[in-house]
Amino acid sequence: MAQLTRPREGRIIAGVCAGIARRFGWSPTLVRWIFVLSCLLPGPQFLIYIALWILVPEDN
Repeated sequence: MAQLTRPREGRIIAGVCAGIARRFGWSPTLVRWIFVLSCLLPGPQFLIYIALWILVPEDN
């Protein structure tokens, strides 16, 4: 498995969903849809996204 990093290419906002997708071998579109659908539920999804944006390093 690849290390969790945010790619410089193929990202929409910060690359968090693309990085998660690459880490687990999933489609980035699938991960984005899961995130969007999870936003319909109560919870701290946006805060987690922002935290990952800050904590997960970018690719070199």
